[in-house]
Amino acid sequence: MPEVEHHYTAANKPESVAPSIASESAMAALRDGPRGALIISAFAVGLLFAGWLLFYFVLFMSRGHVG
Repeated sequence: MPEVEHHYTAANKPESVAPSIASESAMAALRDGPRGALIISAFAVGLLFAGWLLFYFVLFMSRGHVG
């Protein structure tokens, strides 16, 4: 039976872990954090809505009135 290799994560070594920062620095970095995510999600929703409108007007409206 082969020997089992033990794997260690990078966080196991103290030199691989980032040093702690002051709470003021953390709050300043997190103050505008969600803005980028909101911009990207709004852009994605806008593209989906534009695609839906394209399908609606090009495919469905061109077939004329149903009934």
